[in-house]
Amino acid sequence: MEKREPVRHFQEELGQLKARILAMGGLAEDRVQSAVDGLVSRDPVRLDGVLKGDEPINQLHVEIDGLAFRLLALHQPMASDLRVIVAALKINSDLERVGDMAVNIAEAAHRYLALPPVKPLLDLPRMAEIAQTMLRDALDAFVKRDVDLAQSVLVRDDLLDNYKTQIFRELLTYMLQDPTTIEAGLELILISRHLERIGDHATNIAEDIIFVVSAKDVRHAQNLEP
Repeated sequence: MEKREPVRHFQEELGQLKARILAMGGLAEDRVQSAVDGLVSRDPVRLDGVLKGDEPINQLHVEIDGLAFRLLALHQPMASDLRVIVAALKINSDLERVGDMAVNIAEAAHRYLALPPVKPLLDLPRMAEIAQTMLRDALDAFVKRDVDLAQSVLVRDDLLDNYKTQIFRELLTYMLQDPTTIEAGLELILISRHLERIGDHATNIAEDIIFVVSAKDVRHAQNLEP
């Protein structure tokens, strides 16, 4: 009984750590959505909400680090549990950076809204949808220990890269034809780069999940198949 009690407490605290990771992921995803919605709907109030709403993510960032370090210090976990905690620390950092990317998007969107629009915004919302889905699936893979779902996130990173390249080429054409669109076009290119970086952070999380489940490091692997 004495041995089972610490194990039960450890599992409860590990479950709490996972729950806080999911909560932070939800906040980060919501901020990205709000930043892109504010851009598309030309709503500076919504953008201001993203710029001023950083505190909840910062608080969770500190809380998750504290939970993870507590688990490491008090329980000295072994093998797979240790990998989960180390991955949680890395995921926590990636999610905090996603929140920063949302702020960057909102700032660029504010600057864009002060300028004449260049073109209908069709590809950027699609790019945002892909990045958010990647992030959501990566976090689901973390909770479910689902390697196949994590690998599907890695594959989709190429799709985001293709969108970024397509957006750059299209906007470059506009800017070459009409120099008055250069300032606004550069802001949209910047936003596409921020969205691509969000996909990179989702990819980082997916790679961590594969390591947690299989102890296989795929960060520099050419072949994602097991």
